[in-house]
Amino acid sequence: MNTESPRDPRPETLANLLHEQRRFAPPPGFAERANVTAAAYDQAAADREAFWAEQAGRLDWARRWDRVLDWSGAPFARWFEGGRLNVAYNCVDRHVEQGRGDRVAVHFEGEPGDTRTLTYAQLKEEVCRAANALTELGVRAGDRVAIYLPMIPEAVVAMLACARIGAPHSVVFAAFSPSALRSRIDDAEAKVLITADGYHRRGAPVDLKPNADAGVEGAESIRTVVVVRRTGRPVPWNDERDVWWHELTGRQPTEHTPEAFDAEHPLFILYTSGTTGRPKGILHTTGGYLTQVAYTHHAVFDLKPESDVYWCTADVGWVTGHSYIVYGPLANGATEVLYEGTPDTPHRGRFWEIVEKYRVTILYTAPTAIRMFMKWGEEIPAQFDLSSLRLIGSVGEPINPEAWIWYRQTIGGGNCPVVDTWWQTETGAIMISPLPGVSSTKPGSAMRPLPGISAEVVDDAGTPVPNGSGGLLVLDQPWPSMLRGIWGDPDRYRDTYWARFADQGYYFAGDGAKKDEDGDLWLLGRVDDIMLVSGHNISTTEVESALVSHPAVAEAAVIGAQDPTTGQRIVAFVILRADREGGAELVTELQGHVAREIGPIARPKQIYLVPELPKTRSGKIMRRLLQDAAESRALGDTTTLTDATVMERITGSLPGAEKGDAEE
Repeated sequence: MNTESPRDPRPETLANLLHEQRRFAPPPGFAERANVTAAAYDQAAADREAFWAEQAGRLDWARRWDRVLDWSGAPFARWFEGGRLNVAYNCVDRHVEQGRGDRVAVHFEGEPGDTRTLTYAQLKEEVCRAANALTELGVRAGDRVAIYLPMIPEAVVAMLACARIGAPHSVVFAAFSPSALRSRIDDAEAKVLITADGYHRRGAPVDLKPNADAGVEGAESIRTVVVVRRTGRPVPWNDERDVWWHELTGRQPTEHTPEAFDAEHPLFILYTSGTTGRPKGILHTTGGYLTQVAYTHHAVFDLKPESDVYWCTADVGWVTGHSYIVYGPLANGATEVLYEGTPDTPHRGRFWEIVEKYRVTILYTAPTAIRMFMKWGEEIPAQFDLSSLRLIGSVGEPINPEAWIWYRQTIGGGNCPVVDTWWQTETGAIMISPLPGVSSTKPGSAMRPLPGISAEVVDDAGTPVPNGSGGLLVLDQPWPSMLRGIWGDPDRYRDTYWARFADQGYYFAGDGAKKDEDGDLWLLGRVDDIMLVSGHNISTTEVESALVSHPAVAEAAVIGAQDPTTGQRIVAFVILRADREGGAELVTELQGHVAREIGPIARPKQIYLVPELPKTRSGKIMRRLLQDAAESRALGDTTTLTDATVMERITGSLPGAEKGDAEE
């Protein structure tokens, strides 16, 4: 049996160490016009199923459901049982039919500065052509299609075309290796691969087709490789297998009749890392998923589709791109920005240039990016007009309070609500977040579960902890966009997510959290990132937040390294802001700062001042590699890093890096 259930290795409840007193109420004008009011909490609490039935009514159904939820086969849910709908119709066709075909759906900005604009009418034509093209290639409902594309409009079109014909897609991040692509193709048994000749990254073209060729070599399920022309560079070609996207779709009609599919029909498989090294194919289905992503996009971002310009800076290769670039926004008729490149190409003001150019009103980005912008300095965004912004959000990991404040003040002008959201690939949609017209937000807190969502913080025995305490975050009621399993491996699904608290029927998210005295939630990251220091459980997130609250620090990563006396010692890797210089005095000052902010128990034993941190291409800090460096071990796998040379620079600097030892 596969036993991959996340386990908290610590014997005690997490300590609630870091305290935050600042509060920010919604601006009065914002609250008056907000899409969702406080009444939604009471409505959902009174009848959860009726609440979600009302949200499902925001979509167009070919056949209304017979039953909102069947939980009799727990942990396998069936939402809106008996209902039938088509996702692509809901995201595109119905807006055109309702007279909004001239509304811009996508503003595409290429890294070199080239642009494309697609209205909903044009997007419908592109999706219909692509759906007809896939049908010509023999793809039928239930067949899987792999998509290995950069951030270009064809990625959105391909996903919607698959949804239109009922072919579950498996999107693979374009920077992943051929072996990662191959493992996902094989697991899903994909029939067709859609890729590109290349893309633009940091001012230069990157060839993608050779990686795609290596990924499909020997893959028995692949019949056709469809290639989008993006860079125009020469590519290797297999006449028996390869076909150009523009030639294939160009000969197709611009009309296609969408078929309605069962609410539980598979929509997509998205692979996430597993502790065994074998990726997990997270399966999401149709009706419940689209209901929740559409509702949460409407509620959390307060979207006004007639006037807003929305920009989520994620990649479609991640679940954030699926839910809050493609399906949620388009189901709501949004106008959005799609950007191909990096935040610092051709200059470090690129993001803010785009906000100014398209008059972006809603921005959704990652704490990693926010801390990077902090490091670069506030004088860069100050060069651009960001006054169009009315709401800003964060996603991907807990955001430390000082980054939250910087984001609100420097990017949001001090008057934009900040929605710090918690959710996962597995949850499909946002689960915990402020409601921007309701919540008096606290910097660094995701606040409380959204209406219709139920979450709890429990101890190791599954008992809810009181306010002011920390523990393990669980979801104790099913939700519409929940994963329906791991592709082809139901036992792994049960063992990974449900075995830890099988008696209580809880889904264990794998994250630690704390409840403050008001009962609001603060996410502490993966339980694997909890340190045990002299018998005290301390979250790396809280120590990192304390470090970043110091005016010299732009970003920090904290790990627990083995220590013969205390069990683990706290080791911090710190990046300074551009205008600050390091030294032994600063290191001592930072140690004292953490001790004052949290307590002497959290004082880092060592602080290393480093030029960069090891991050994956999704922006996650690879603390495991930092732990290897701190404990003088051989480094583990670095292939998923954005820059594989980062660890060489870090390890090379450690002997000469400034470091201080805290007193015992």
